[in-house]
Amino acid sequence: MLKNKSWSPYMAGGLIGVVQFLAVWTAGYPLGTSSSYVKVTGHLASFFDASIAKIAYFEKYMTSGKIEWQLALVLGIILGAFISSHLSKVRRGDSSPVWKTVSFQQGSTGRAVMAFLGGFLMLMGARIAGGCTSGHGVSGIALMGVGSIVTVAMLFVGGILASFIFDRK
Repeated sequence: MLKNKSWSPYMAGGLIGVVQFLAVWTAGYPLGTSSSYVKVTGHLASFFDASIAKIAYFEKYMTSGKIEWQLALVLGIILGAFISSHLSKVRRGDSSPVWKTVSFQQGSTGRAVMAFLGGFLMLMGARIAGGCTSGHGVSGIALMGVGSIVTVAMLFVGGILASFIFDRK
């Protein structure tokens, strides 16, 4: 059994750098995931109204081959998180250092609603900003994008301010 249940941040960062390099080298695109959500949403909405595919914003993403590998990346992130959690034996409410600062309430509907709304707002902000946090943080900074550097700096500022505002201790 693993003594330390968390990955080394140096190893994880190095692996992300290798994956970033491989993505740009093989696919021609940096890592990012928010565009795949637009494609999936567009296809789901087109079941109810086929004219959705004619809206320029959706058409751009629904016909792009770029999104297939991004969708695979999203599914891989979900699968990888599940496998990592399973292998480390860390579960909700465990007393491991990773979870000490987070309060999980089993079966809390309000928490689930807030998580969904938070995720929705985060994704909406990602689309307005022209990329998600992983896209700006990993890809944009790796490519020295000024907009991404400013975006990530503001993410940290927003997170710090939110911790002061919503800290319940």
